[in-house]
Amino acid sequence: MRLTLRVWRQHDAGAPGAMVTYEIDRISEDMSFLEMLDTLNEKLILRGDDPVAFDHDCREGICGACGVVINGDAHGPERTTTCQLHMRHFKDGDTIDVEPWRAGAFPVVKDLVVDRSAFDRIIGAGGYITAPTGSAPDAHATPVPKPDAEFAFEHAECIGCGACVAACPNGSAMLFTSAKINHLNVLPQGAPERETRVLDMVATMDEEGFGGCTLAGECATACPKGIPLPSITAMNKEWLRATRKAAR
Repeated sequence: MRLTLRVWRQHDAGAPGAMVTYEIDRISEDMSFLEMLDTLNEKLILRGDDPVAFDHDCREGICGACGVVINGDAHGPERTTTCQLHMRHFKDGDTIDVEPWRAGAFPVVKDLVVDRSAFDRIIGAGGYITAPTGSAPDAHATPVPKPDAEFAFEHAECIGCGACVAACPNGSAMLFTSAKINHLNVLPQGAPERETRVLDMVATMDEEGFGGCTLAGECATACPKGIPLPSITAMNKEWLRATRKAAR
């Protein structure tokens, strides 16, 4: 395929940015989107230009490191991660816009790379349990009802890529935060911090400058792991429960 790429280029957080147009050819439909960007960068390096900076790591759709806005959609036209999006979803002659996540809490580092350390601070505020460390406990030592286990597993699938924030018109992190809270709060191992977890993580989310949630639903639509929108409702119930208990 021959493609026209319009890529956001920005030297650093303090520099102005702009869309820069590149022509690229010999792109196989079997390439992933990141392999296509690798091909572009090889071309740029050979002619002495600065390559496009973008985040990536495992390239298997499980780490959440990759993430760009493609033609206005977080991760692109398919419900998957950018590294697992293949060029067969585009046509010869297409013009493709490639931008970084757009959110006040995700400042641009360079080009398509954004600082998502705000997520780390939200997790650090309460995404843990006070369980003894050491050897692994015996299997089934702590019984967990099957519905609770399935609920926890569903929310534990969140990879923290930030697509929910990028897709949200308000730049909200409610879906991410709810996933991290719900998958621990429903388990008996997470019970000791149940109230402090939700209060501390929600407070940190607000302090980091994420927008408010208006339940637009774009977050759940963009999530490559299918974290459901009712996850936010479940977190709100946990927050109300903890607030009322703290007020007693």
